[in-house]
Amino acid sequence: MRDWQIKRRERTRQLIELGGLVVKARLVDLTDDDRAMLYGAFLWMADKLRSDDGAHAAALWRKRGARAFESDAAAAAPRDAERR
Repeated sequence: MRDWQIKRRERTRQLIELGGLVVKARLVDLTDDDRAMLYGAFLWMADKLRSDDGAHAAALWRKRGARAFESDAAAAAPRDAERR
């Protein structure tokens, strides 16, 4: 496989995973799939991260996201055990 093909597949996977996070956070439903609103929210986040308070906001968001991932994994564990 050529180098450009590998890079393209990696980028495609990254975009799919990032889109999955938007769906997982239920932002598509909450915004009624309003892409201008979603983009505006992302721009607001970017501005916040660039601000003097950016490191603090990043730490809070990272902690909250990690807790949500852990909670999702814990909730899925019993379902996975039942399937076996």
